Amino acid sequence: MALWRQIAGDIESAIADGRLPPGARLPTEGQLAQRYAVNRHTVRRALEELARGGQVRVEQGRGSFVAEDVLDYAISARTRFSEWIRRHHREPAGRVLSLVTMPAPRAIAEALGIPPGEAIARLERLGLADGRPVCLAWHHFALARLPDIAAALAAHATISAALAAVGVADYVRRVTRVTARLPRPEEAALLATPRSRPLLVTESINVDRRGQVVEFGLACYPTPRVQIVFEPGS
Repeated sequence: MALWRQIAGDIESAIADGRLPPGARLPTEGQLAQRYAVNRHTVRRALEELARGGQVRVEQGRGSFVAEDVLDYAISARTRFSEWIRRHHREPAGRVLSLVTMPAPRAIAEALGIPPGEAIARLERLGLADGRPVCLAWHHFALARLPDIAAALAAHATISAALAAVGVADYVRRVTRVTARLPRPEEAALLATPRSRPLLVTESINVDRRGQVVEFGLACYPTPRVQIVFEPGS
């Protein structure tokens, strides 16, 4: 067996049996070359083959990592973070980064259907799946419509529970816009993703049963871990 195939096979076995879990950093080319008593070109050939097969991702300047399972984020009329994560048999969690009241910037005011400068509540939150960051989101609410929403967001673990506490028993997604861009430094740090890899970015408007806008959301998803899927009828 060619030496590069042996190295690739050993790494594949370590991935398969869990010794190298998803997202784990592989030893450097130099370390692998020393371990197998080969030159770096042989190691590079093995890593390139694993990258072509999707088992490994190579990041320029950072090293090689075990490829992570990609979570399909299905956009539908009732898109809920916790349900999405549990659908993939993972444990959802959220970390609140900030909760503030502020004047609405023009773009956010337009999305909420309120005058610019009117008071809003903004919740910034990091969404986790089994403790790994998969979403960085900003949720915006008009205080004239939902005067107690800031307190409800502080008291409840999910957006759905907070809205239910202020009288919004159900809400649906009216529109979702998806774009992509490179992460800002703080976003890359929070999402544990390289700055060279794009984020998927969604802008969404949720409305209550009467069609009244209750929330405007912005969210970023790391492309190594998440892909967005639009379900039929969404």
